[in-house]
Amino acid sequence: MTGLIETIVKALVDHPEDVLVTQDFNHGSITYRLTVHPEDVGKVIGKQGRIAKAIRTVVYAAGHSKSEKITLEIM
Repeated sequence: MTGLIETIVKALVDHPEDVLVTQDFNHGSITYRLTVHPEDVGKVIGKQGRIAKAIRTVVYAAGHSKSEKITLEIM
């Protein structure tokens, strides 16, 4: 799943080398934390959060097929 998130986000940003995805396991759920270069935060979030919402939709759909509860946080 981290590879999926990195692939999507690296295509959007100007500094792909600064993309970092970490994961935490909490009581049956997985939290992914996405960290990008400060200049790229706006590109990942998008206007009115549309790009962030689209990324979350793809990640949640991939997790749903595995019956996992997934959360994506953009740091």
